[in-house]
Amino acid sequence: MHTKLPKKFGFRLEENIYTRKLHTGFTLIELLTVMAVISVIAAILLPAVNQVRRRARTIIGMNNQRQIVTAANLYAHDNDDSYPESVATIGYVDSWNWSEPMMLTGYRARSPRLHRSMSAYLIGYIKDAEIMFCPNAPQEYKYLKESWDNGDQWDNPETPPFQDPVSGTYCFYWNYTGFLEERDYLFHGPADTNGDISKSKLLVSDYFGYNHFRSKYCYSSCEKFTDASVTAGTQLSSDYWSGKVPYVSERPNIKLNAGYTDGHVEKFSSSDTFTMRVILEPKTGEPYPEHIEPGKFFLPRDALH
Repeated sequence: MHTKLPKKFGFRLEENIYTRKLHTGFTLIELLTVMAVISVIAAILLPAVNQVRRRARTIIGMNNQRQIVTAANLYAHDNDDSYPESVATIGYVDSWNWSEPMMLTGYRARSPRLHRSMSAYLIGYIKDAEIMFCPNAPQEYKYLKESWDNGDQWDNPETPPFQDPVSGTYCFYWNYTGFLEERDYLFHGPADTNGDISKSKLLVSDYFGYNHFRSKYCYSSCEKFTDASVTAGTQLSSDYWSGKVPYVSERPNIKLNAGYTDGHVEKFSSSDTFTMRVILEPKTGEPYPEHIEPGKFFLPRDALH
C-alpha cells in the first residue's frame, strides 16, 4: 500500500506506510540520552533513599528496645518486682566470672536454679526473636530464631555437641555488674523495680565498644559509622560494624539508643559515654587485663544517674 505525498520542489514523493512506521522509534542517541538522565536521577535519589531506609531501621531498633524494656518490666511484675538474672556469665556457683553483656545465651548456668538463656526468662513476653536484634547491624546471627526458641537447650548444629553460647547486637544490663574505668568503681545494673539509688536504671542499649577480641584495637558497634567495615559473625555470634579512628581518644560520631526501667528509650551520643570493662573476679570487682579482656563497652552517661 502506498500513499501520495504533497508535491514539493517540482517532484512527488511516494512513501511506503509500513516503512514510515518503522522509522518512528527512538534512535540510539535518544536511548543513550534517556539512560544517562535516568542514571543521574538515580545517583541523586539513592543517598536519600538509603537515608530513609536507615531512619526506618533506627525507628525499628528503638521499638525493639521498648519491647525489650516492656518485657523485662512485665517479668519483674510477675516475679516479686525482680528482673531476670543476667546470663552474661561463665562458670559455676563458686567459680564464675562475668562475660560480655551482649550474651543472649550463656556458656552455662552458674547454678541449678538459674537459666543460661535469656529466652528461658522472657519467651513468654517476647515471642519474636527478631526483637532481640539491632536492624542496623550488617547481618543477624544465623540461628537467632532457633536459639531463642530452644532456650536453655540450644546447641548449634554446626559445632561439636555441647551447649553453645549466643552473642547478639544489644547489650543487656539488668542484674549485670561491670567496672567503670573513669570512675574506678563498679556499675550495677537494675535488680528490681524498686528504684535502688545505688543501681543504674539502664536495661538495654545498642552495642558500642572498643578492642573486642574479634576486632582488636578497633571501635565496634551495631550502628554503622564512617569508614567502618563488617566484622563477620561466628558460629556463636552476630556480625557488627568496626573500624579504626585516627586517634584512640576520638570516638566514632554515631547516635545510639538506650532503654531504661521507666519504659522510655532515648538516643545518646558516642562521645557522651563512660567506659565499662568486664569483670574477671566478681568477689573483688577486678576487670580482665587489657591484653585478654573481651573488650570495653561504652555506657550512656545517663546510665549512672
